[in-house]
Amino acid sequence: MRMFELILLAPVHQVDALSDALEALDALSVSVEDADAQTPREQALFGEPGMPPPQPGWDRSRMVSLFATEMLARDAAKVLVVQDFFAGCQLAAIQAVPEQDWVRLTQSQFTPVEITPEFWIVPTWHEPPAQARQVIRLDPGLAFGTGTHPTTGMCLQWISENIAPAPRLEEKPPGRVLDYGCGSGILAIGAAKFGAVDIDAVDIDEAAVESTRANAQANQVRLHAGLPEQAHGTYQTVLANILATPLKVLAPLLCSHVERGGHLVLAGILARQAGELKAAYAPYCQLHVHAEKDGWILMVAEF
Repeated sequence: MRMFELILLAPVHQVDALSDALEALDALSVSVEDADAQTPREQALFGEPGMPPPQPGWDRSRMVSLFATEMLARDAAKVLVVQDFFAGCQLAAIQAVPEQDWVRLTQSQFTPVEITPEFWIVPTWHEPPAQARQVIRLDPGLAFGTGTHPTTGMCLQWISENIAPAPRLEEKPPGRVLDYGCGSGILAIGAAKFGAVDIDAVDIDEAAVESTRANAQANQVRLHAGLPEQAHGTYQTVLANILATPLKVLAPLLCSHVERGGHLVLAGILARQAGELKAAYAPYCQLHVHAEKDGWILMVAEF
């Protein structure tokens, strides 16, 4: 079925109201861009790293909303043009979206990701690089974690360096591993690939739990995926790639799951938030910055 775009031009102060209205009118998606892009009037909205943009939007925005049918797009336009908040806006076009092979287009955006020269994340439609000795097969899905984000990459690199089969750990096998906020399960799967055998992967999102189970099966590794209450006892390694605010709230819980001599590995943290995390975890452990990439950091504590 061919989809249709409803294209509007709007001043910056009308964008939020129009976005809300388009969503209520069954738009499948709404994108906003500079209507003056690639002209002398083009505006850049990017501020300094860690600082807010100089203004909330473009003086003239081009809003493209996607609808399942032409009738839905035209009905939405009829409703919008008579609203008070449409003053100063323009209906630019209603047009069919060109037919494309969306599956092939999506797949073309995901290529193998190098974690280390010998450790790669490889979508199922790609062949692993010749130098890959360890591979996670993972396709993009609804759950976060495809290996492309710096936080995921830094976590996986830490796993490759610190979780290993018995011969590399003086005959001591890897201990229990907890992946808290597992998303796609990529960190738990990575731990399994490097020798961990007792792994719990938990998430508050049931879709993430199902994604983790499916990805584990596709990679032929064993782990236990479930909701957070499944996490019990202590672990040699606790991994949490979430965001700074929930990580601060979870400090006592996560630390209670780390056994003596074990490691806590945290990601999803901006470099400027390091001090906040250190302060939040100070009553329980001493966090330090282990790695940094593209403004994101990996923080680790040893218990």
